[in-house]
Parts: sequence; C-alpha cells; structure tokens
Amino acid sequence: MTADPSPPAMRSASTGTIIHGISVGEVLGVSTLAGARLIGGEKGLDRIVQRLNVMEVPDILAWVKPHELLLTTGYPLRNTPQSLGRLVADLDERGLAALGIKLGRYVDELPAEMVEQADRLGFPLILLPNDVGFDDILNQVLTDILNRQAALLARTEEAHKALVQIVLAGGGLSEVVAEVAGLLDVAVAVVDPSGHILSAAGDEAALRAAPAVSGGDHTVVPVVAGGHHHGRIVAHSPTGVLRDGDIGILERAATVAALVVTRQEAVTAVESKYRADFLRDVLTGRGGPRIAARARAFGWDLERPVGVLVAEIDPEWDIPPDRLLAAWVTALRRHDANGAVAGFSHEVVAVVGSGVDMVRLAKDAVASFADCRPATFSTGMSRVAQGADSLPDAYGQALKAARVGRQLHGPGAAAHFDQLGVYRLLSLVNDTAELHAFVKETLGPLASDDDAENADLRRTLQVLLETNLNVAETARRLHFHYNTLRYRIGKLERMLGNFTEDAHLRLNLTLALHVLRMRGI
Repeated sequence: MTADPSPPAMRSASTGTIIHGISVGEVLGVSTLAGARLIGGEKGLDRIVQRLNVMEVPDILAWVKPHELLLTTGYPLRNTPQSLGRLVADLDERGLAALGIKLGRYVDELPAEMVEQADRLGFPLILLPNDVGFDDILNQVLTDILNRQAALLARTEEAHKALVQIVLAGGGLSEVVAEVAGLLDVAVAVVDPSGHILSAAGDEAALRAAPAVSGGDHTVVPVVAGGHHHGRIVAHSPTGVLRDGDIGILERAATVAALVVTRQEAVTAVESKYRADFLRDVLTGRGGPRIAARARAFGWDLERPVGVLVAEIDPEWDIPPDRLLAAWVTALRRHDANGAVAGFSHEVVAVVGSGVDMVRLAKDAVASFADCRPATFSTGMSRVAQGADSLPDAYGQALKAARVGRQLHGPGAAAHFDQLGVYRLLSLVNDTAELHAFVKETLGPLASDDDAENADLRRTLQVLLETNLNVAETARRLHFHYNTLRYRIGKLERMLGNFTEDAHLRLNLTLALHVLRMRGI
C-alpha cells in the first residue's frame, strides 16, 4: 500500500462525532479482542474511546482525532521502527485513546523505547491478535459504543420528558431540582447570578460552598435563556464523579430551569406592575377603599405605624431601575417580612414598620447594590406615619429628604426628614427664582463666584455666624491671625452691612448661605 496525497480512503473507518464512548478497559473486554494483550500504558485504561480509525499511511497524524482507538499493522513504519517511540508521544498529544498494533507482518517487535514512552504517558499500547481482522474489531467496538450512546441518549430523553412534564404540570424549581437529584443521586441546586440559592435538594451546605465553575466534587452548568444569564445549576457528588450522560441531564435540567425562571420572571413582572400601581395610588392619596385588605393580598401590613423610604439613582448614572429595586427587595427581606417595596420610573419606595432601623436598611440596600458600583443612589426617610391615610405626607417627606440630602451632601446621601432642619423649610419654597433673588439681595457680590476671593470670604462669614461672632474662635478655626480676621470682618461689613450689630441681618445672611448650600435649587 502506498501513500496517497489526497485524504486516505480508509478515513471512512472513523466513526465521526460521538458524544459518549466506552473506556479502553471495556474495549479489551469485547470478544474479538479476547486474545489482545496490554503491553504498555496501563494507567490509561480509563481513557474513553469514541471512534476507531485505521493507520496504514505515513501521514496519519494529520487525520487522527481525540478519543480514537487507532489500529495498525505498522506497515508505514516497517522500515523505521525507531520512529515508533516518537509516534506514541505525537498520538498522545493529539488526545488519542489508545493504539492497537499487529506484529509479525511488517514489524516483528516493538522497541523498548515505545513501551517505556507509553508507560510514562499512560497511553494504552495494545498487542492485537493476528487472527482477528480490523473489520471485526471495528464492527464490535462500534456496536458497543453506539449501544452505549443509544442507552445514554434514551436515559437523557426520559429525564428531559420528566422535567418538561414538571413544567407542564405547573411545577417550579423545587420540583426540578428534586427530580434531578433523584435521577443522578447527587445534591442539586439552582443558584441565581448573585450566588443566592433559589432552590435545593440534598446537602445544601455543600451546594452553598460550590464555586462558580466546575471543579472537584462540584459540576456547574449555566442557566441561560434569551441570551440572558439567569444563574446556574450546581450538582454535588460525594464521590466527585458523575456518570456518563449525567452532564447531558444537567444541561437539559438547565434548559428546563431557564423556562421556569423566565416564566416566573414574566409572572413577577406583571405582579410588580400591579404592586407598583397600587402603592403609587396609596402614596398619592388615590388608594380608594379597603387599602389595608388589598395590601394584605400582597403580603404588606399598612395598618401599623410605618416609615417611608425613597431611593433615587443619582443623576450622573444610567442604571436600569430594576437593578435598584432588586437591591432594595433583597435588603427589605432581611428587615421586614411585611414591608412594601415597589419600583417607579425613577425611584424605589419602601414602606416599613416603625420599629425597623431605616438607616441600617438603607446601608444594607447599598451593600446589595454593590455589583452596580461605582453607581450610587440617594435615600430619603420620612417621619412615622400612623396608617395608610398618612402615607402621602410621609412619601412627600421621604422624597424631599432624598433630594435635599443629595443637594447638601452629594451623591449617595442618606437623609431623614427630621434631620434637614432649616433646609426642610427652605425646600418647601417652590419658587426657586425667589430664593435666588433673596440670595443675591442678601449676599450681594458674594452670591457669585466671579471673583476667586468670594468663596473665601463666604467661608469666613459662615464660620463667624456659626461661632456667634466669636472672633478668637473663628481665627483659630480658619488659622488666621487675629488682626487679619478683623480686617476681613471690616471688609465683609462694607459689602454686606453692619451684621455684627444687626441680628436680623445675621439671620438673613445665615439663610442665604443655607440656600447656597442647597445645590440644585
């Protein structure tokens, strides 16, 4: 037989693509190989055979594929037995399962280097019986592989039917994981993208400790639908080994889990809209009769004393509102099982019992929002409202606290309505033009930053007013010499009037400085 530059005809002996296979050890157990002998690479008996191929041309390396059992008489290497050692390394590098050789016709014996290389690499080297044809080996081994393949596919299909039936019967993730755990005899969980276990069957502690990727005694399969990642299925096997076909069943389970998750998301989206519409009506005084009863249908308790929190994404960030809502739902779950939370177009509103630490709740929401950093949101908190009828006023207080808090303290602020002080009163002035006019009339040239010295003089004025005109204390705070501060006070009085003697002027100046601090007004 001579080499052919075109693809060799015997390539058709290869089995093509097969998902599952049998181990080399099992191959040696078929009847046609009863006289076969393993002469090297015993450590590789668990290698999987998915295909068979015959090598009778010199350029076989260009055609071999992983997981093949390669059969040869050694014809191409009859004149170069010293190359057989290198051949083992090349075949192992290409992922071959094993090499079966007939001796006596072209190669009388295998060099010691070849056997040593096979042992070193764990590459099974099989001495084939001379009285058995390659076609008999091909037929029997291929039949075993295909039977194994058919059995595994049938098992996977049965599992798929059982899982689909769960969904058709209205079952959820708990039924899916229970079915998979029973089929595979492993612990199984469905985990959301943040790592929270949605449903589990089996050793939940081991599942909670599972990494995000497969490894060790854990197998992880992503749950994906519509191009969106919805989490993952995690399987924990105490033995650390899954049987043939188990991965296929996990993949089918992931597909079914994706259907359950997307179905639940669709239901949740509708429910969220109803919740948001109802809560918006309550907060704007349009809740109508039987507010408490309708709230109970959502699991909310609005008959008790409550507080309202409003969270707004800070303007510089373009973050979908549902990300903020998810963070607040997660945080509220830890603090108040009967609290209400809903997302509006630009904000999230939570109504919680008066005993809840609203500052702690807001901090937990920030922690749950961590995956959206560096984006921030500002939070406002209301006074205690005595029942649903008082909620519109409380909502207004929380909204005002969120916006004024951001203006005073910058993005990410958390402010309570009662802590706004005079800013609470100033925020009630709807005519911002009138506020600007008041500032300009009261502070004169100090109202603008046209001159770099203006901000410095305003700072001096502010500290003077805060210390009740205590010159020594003001000089200490500003690190000025006493005489320097006296000079500055004189300059300020020439610009603003005799504020050191006029208490009403001092009040006006204090209010004007407060208005300037309210950025955005």
